Amino acid sequence: MATRFKRHMSIPEFFARSAQQYGPKVAVRVPMSRRGILQFQDATYRELWDLSGKLAAWLAEQGIGAGDRVGMISKPSVGWAVAFFAIQRLGAVAVPMDAGLQPTEVARFMAECEAKLLFCAPQRYHEFTPLAQQVPTLKEVISVDVALGAVSLWDVMPDREVPVPDARPDCEDLAVLMYTSGTTDDSKGVMLCHRNITSNIEAFIKATEFSSEDSVVTIVSWYHIYGLTTTLLAPLWVGATVTYTDDYRNLVAFARRVGGTVLVGVPKLYHSLWRRILENIERNTMRRLLHKFLPKAVGKMLKKRLLGTQFRFFVSGGAPLAAEVGAGLRRLGLGMIEGYGLTETAPVLTVSDPFTPVPGNVGRPLPGVKVKLDKPDIEGYGEVIAWGPNVMLGYYQNPERTAEVLTPDGWFRTGDIGKLDVEGRLFLAGRKKNLVVLESGKKVHPEELEWEFARIPEIEEVIVYEDTSRGEPMVAAMVYPNWQILKKQGIESPQLAKARVWEAIRENQRNFASFKRLRDKDCITIVDQPFEKSTKQDIKRHLYVGR
Repeated sequence: MATRFKRHMSIPEFFARSAQQYGPKVAVRVPMSRRGILQFQDATYRELWDLSGKLAAWLAEQGIGAGDRVGMISKPSVGWAVAFFAIQRLGAVAVPMDAGLQPTEVARFMAECEAKLLFCAPQRYHEFTPLAQQVPTLKEVISVDVALGAVSLWDVMPDREVPVPDARPDCEDLAVLMYTSGTTDDSKGVMLCHRNITSNIEAFIKATEFSSEDSVVTIVSWYHIYGLTTTLLAPLWVGATVTYTDDYRNLVAFARRVGGTVLVGVPKLYHSLWRRILENIERNTMRRLLHKFLPKAVGKMLKKRLLGTQFRFFVSGGAPLAAEVGAGLRRLGLGMIEGYGLTETAPVLTVSDPFTPVPGNVGRPLPGVKVKLDKPDIEGYGEVIAWGPNVMLGYYQNPERTAEVLTPDGWFRTGDIGKLDVEGRLFLAGRKKNLVVLESGKKVHPEELEWEFARIPEIEEVIVYEDTSRGEPMVAAMVYPNWQILKKQGIESPQLAKARVWEAIRENQRNFASFKRLRDKDCITIVDQPFEKSTKQDIKRHLYVGR
């Protein structure tokens, strides 16, 4: 497969170029609160290069070399970036993991990939140090930042100039081993080589026109491939400044404060932002009239007040964005780029135009990437399959699962259902495995119904799924009610809540095709706890459906 693609830079090659070209400019910046005062920990391109070189020298002394796996479990920080580039400069393999994983899960991944060292969050240092005794290959656990009683990378790094054993890895060498989210038993190690990642960066830059003038603000963690590629590595490719924060609540104000030109987030953020914008418009008669007849005038005022005149566009990925949210923001003159991809594709496959006139699409394939539909139905929907230099090498030590998703000629089966319009724009309908297939042969995409039902005030969270308890497939829903709203209506029991939720759903689904509707109240199950979610706030469907 590799011979089909041109040679691409390795990760350390491109960063060496950026460090030389943009040396004194701030590369990464992470906020810190000190006695209520917002301060920043940051590093310039030159500092990040020098620090990663020193850490690489220390790692080499510990026996870490080309091909060795090194775990990383922490939220983004300057130390995280230093560790990542140090690993790459040795030709070693970074294994980033979700910062919320528990020690038993981390131990399993570290044992499976035979990791030699683990970088961890400072506040969890004492949780993870026992792993050095539990995992045979693991030599040491190091914190990415200073903490009481912890050994950090800042402690072990040489305080003098040292020769750096830069390994100059080939673009076909393994660079990142990233475990997909899912149950502990179902998580798969996705093998991404340097070509997979750098080809995706280069194509993403061409499609979005990031530049050295940009200040990219992100809430997407670097331990997800979406965050790693699009919000850390892609900006550093062009000399931009990356600022990470996990403060969802004050994100817009934060972006304005740091002069953000691009804001990268997940749909949950933009859904919430859109609701606040609409509420603000509805409170004022003049704003309502302007929004109806001169929407860009409203958008110009909002942009100036909320984001600053330097702001360029939003980027959304990681989950489906509601079509009306993207269309609504664009109507105000606020650009929204929607992207689509998977961990297995490093990750970006398609991106939309910031002001696309067609709502609901996730754009056209990136340069060098091909997307087509496998076995489309009469409506044009089929499984999305993709080919390109960004498609993974395979699943780590799992040839059976690899063969299930990679065809002999290199096409990757995404498991997503979509259709393409005449101009090559992709529209997604949901996951193939979630699809509800009725006895009539009609197909229902749960994600479509979930978005509609989630807009009902009495519903806090919802999962739509296929129920066969009555002997034939039908559409059903599990609902966690919005008890705050229901209690204001005098409803406090699950039975009364179910009746009220059914009334609301029955009214809501009148505009659905008849086969998509829930038949009756017994198709609803009221749950007593919010659904368990990933760190990206996606509901973990596998814990509730099919068991």
